[in-house]
Amino acid sequence: MSKPLFHGIIPPVPTIMTEEGKLDEVGMSRMIDHVIAAGVNGLFFLGSGGEFCHMDQAMRREVAEYCVKYTNGRLPVLIGIAAPGTQETINYGQHAKAIGADGVVVVNPYYAKLSEENLYKHYKKIAAEVELPIMLYNFPALTGQDLNPKLVKRLAIDCPNIIGIKETVEVIGHIREMIYTVKPVRPDFVVFAGYDECLLSTLIVGGDGSIPASANFAPGLTCGIYKAFQEKDYERMFELQRVLSYIPPIYTMDSPFFSVIKEAIKMCGLDISTYALPPASPLSDEKKEELREILKQSKLI
Repeated sequence: MSKPLFHGIIPPVPTIMTEEGKLDEVGMSRMIDHVIAAGVNGLFFLGSGGEFCHMDQAMRREVAEYCVKYTNGRLPVLIGIAAPGTQETINYGQHAKAIGADGVVVVNPYYAKLSEENLYKHYKKIAAEVELPIMLYNFPALTGQDLNPKLVKRLAIDCPNIIGIKETVEVIGHIREMIYTVKPVRPDFVVFAGYDECLLSTLIVGGDGSIPASANFAPGLTCGIYKAFQEKDYERMFELQRVLSYIPPIYTMDSPFFSVIKEAIKMCGLDISTYALPPASPLSDEKKEELREILKQSKLI
């Protein structure tokens, strides 16, 4: 059986911006070329680390258009289309379709907590009106609400273009239950780990890969684990997993973590602007030094 279009390692690519808060096309193109050259399997723009939540509508559309055009079919492209309201989400999805994206990613609505039935109706309406493959994005720590396996199974059965889920949860049991509940009725349904260190566990229980922020500054780790798993090179796989275990503390160095990821990318050798849109702020010198030590410990610099 051939691999699905979306599989393996798909970095949530940060949006590179000028100090004036505008899209930095030179820096963005450098970022895209960097991760493609590293051997990733796809690209995800306007995810959490892409700072969609701090952009106005015009900028979200500008970033999506530029990234799809610049990638130019070299890899499959996912565009994040999340919004608190159903119609706004659909509008972003239809725009993604019009500009040539290969699929979209939808985190569940944030702020107002929804009944499970309203959550189901939200996704079903999006699936009916956005003619693209749709990946669900479960991030309960930020949205305040979980996408449980029973609900996802119902959506997978009723909406053929809902093709997978990014599980940004720390409990591997949740990912395992998602796989064991949904894949028997939709074998083509893909399940990705959101947190870097859950990649290997997700692959072992039958998942399809990861959408890890570290793939932007240390792509050799998660790409290497995925490749080693496919080739049954277990010694290499475990070696890389041990190194990857040093990375998670960087995500708690600041909140939001947008500036941390950009500083890590720059420290690892890619010349980009590390500016992040307010209310995110620049990383302090003290935190930069802490980040540098973690990267040194991981032998990334």
